[in-house]
Amino acid sequence: MTADLHLLATDPDLAPLWQAIHDRLSAGLAPADIATVTVPDLPPGGTAALRSWLDTTEQRRRGRTSIQLTPTGTKVPLRALLTALTLPADQLQPLVERAVRRPVINRKNNRLQSTQLRLDLWEYAAGRLSHLPLLLARLKSGGFEDDAVTEMRRLIDALASLTRELPHQPPRSLAKLAHDHAGDPHYFDPATLPGQRLISAVAELAGRPEPTRPDHIRALLAGHGIIADRLSATVLLHQIHALGDGPIDRRLNDATTPVALNLLDLTRTPPRLAPQVLTVVENPSVLEAAMERAGTQPMACTSGQLRAVDHALLQLAVDQGLRLRYAGDLDGAGLHIAATVQQIYGAELVAMDTCLVSESGDLPSAVPLGRLPSDCDPELAAQLRAKGRILYQEHDAVLARLLNPAS
Repeated sequence: MTADLHLLATDPDLAPLWQAIHDRLSAGLAPADIATVTVPDLPPGGTAALRSWLDTTEQRRRGRTSIQLTPTGTKVPLRALLTALTLPADQLQPLVERAVRRPVINRKNNRLQSTQLRLDLWEYAAGRLSHLPLLLARLKSGGFEDDAVTEMRRLIDALASLTRELPHQPPRSLAKLAHDHAGDPHYFDPATLPGQRLISAVAELAGRPEPTRPDHIRALLAGHGIIADRLSATVLLHQIHALGDGPIDRRLNDATTPVALNLLDLTRTPPRLAPQVLTVVENPSVLEAAMERAGTQPMACTSGQLRAVDHALLQLAVDQGLRLRYAGDLDGAGLHIAATVQQIYGAELVAMDTCLVSESGDLPSAVPLGRLPSDCDPELAAQLRAKGRILYQEHDAVLARLLNPAS
């Protein structure tokens, strides 16, 4: 018989057959190489059609068949089927692609090509990053998708060219270096994967463990003439007294409203702070409330997650003997930040206790609580979960506690 390709491709009873052949072709076999194909879940109609094409009259009379049922499916002699359908072997792939509605993609060839791509890339990287064997090993262990080869080469080239020029003297900004070596001033931002790879590279060159704290990362980079952003991130200081005569000391002493200091202020011309109790809060709204109430207690605000500028202020306070108090939102992030400040800088946690939760009422906010840190005080965690809502610093109970110097 002469095959009608459209009828064959659209016959639902034959769909499992075409899918099974599609899978074999995708595995890298040529049509002429496939002697038989096992078809799972072939419908009775498909089995009957195949037997009508393949079984001879003699076979039918003797109760024999060319289509064998096995524990794994129906075994079909493909070469005999192509002959019975008068279908050239080179027409099989177009037929199954039409039936399955998906092109045959030779996975074997793709694997071989993918393997060669990786071999070529790592050979290239070994030459470019020979001075950074640990980084090279990390890049290899991370892997990449085949379509990311160009981006991986870009990363390798940027890291190689930048690190071979270290240390920079005079120092240069990270954004400028990223622009010059990768064409994008944000390419090596510390929060990005390329930025993390650069930090690893510089740590390897320095023979030091890779830092995790933002201020330690910036110190590592600065030691090799790379200046990360020191200007845009600021920490707010309010009613803080200084004893020195530097520009930052004068700004603090003359200010009647909160002073925003950046990392450059705190590292190039740091103030000499007077002995005092410094209350550090998470949210700027607390300083707004302090101004409204004409509060006089020394306060600082980190505006959430601790950045390098926040660590610089906290370390400065510790080094100069200030007593630190810290308060944050009572949610997962706030409790995590508070624990960090307490552990690293010895701060006393205030306005973050069970009594305050009780004072906050049945619904301290409209926002669900979410997950709490595993090391959260069990009694505090139980009370927060009972409320089921976040307790923010904007709550009147929190503000009353924070802005009362006697608390």
